[in-house]
Amino acid sequence: MSYPIRSLLSLAALVAALLAPAAAVAAAGPPRDGPMANFTPIDPPRPAPAATFANADGGTVSLDSFRGRVVLLNLWATWCGPCVDEMASLDHLQAKLGGADFAVVAVSQDLGGLPTVTRFYKRHGIEALAIYTDSRNELSHKLEIPGLPTTMLIGRDGRAVGAFVGGTEWDSPEAIALIRYYIDAAKPAAPVAPDTDASVIRTSGP
Repeated sequence: MSYPIRSLLSLAALVAALLAPAAAVAAAGPPRDGPMANFTPIDPPRPAPAATFANADGGTVSLDSFRGRVVLLNLWATWCGPCVDEMASLDHLQAKLGGADFAVVAVSQDLGGLPTVTRFYKRHGIEALAIYTDSRNELSHKLEIPGLPTTMLIGRDGRAVGAFVGGTEWDSPEAIALIRYYIDAAKPAAPVAPDTDASVIRTSGP
């Protein structure tokens, strides 16, 4: 099953227009200031495609591998000028926020696969981003993307919550605020430890 970005964005825009009066009195939603003005929330969220791609070891990876983290899925290629322009910012974003709660998953669409991307990473000093390749273009076909770069934000539950078509500054304060919004919105509540100090609830008696 395909999940065309164009259809998702059109649906999101239509829903936003119909619900505009209610939105004025509802929660503000994700911040979309400055470079994030063209970020389009997908509401309701949709399941991300069940496509596979390869990691730097040649192993097979799917988006389910990142379940439990917010994922910024970026489809790019070394021959794409806007993609090249934003790769350093994606690298900085991963270095700043990457971890147990968040990951930037930049998947190259280059037909040359791993050798092409490895050379690019070395030439441009990309250090924090892991290498992922999709030389069969399975992801871009399933998403029916309008062009490169295209970026999808995926929640901890594996559903797409927003998309951005074109290049931008992913390490900008506005981008970080947007991503933190989704990280914090879905962060599991910390368990409450039982109170083992009986003296706290001790009462006087005979």
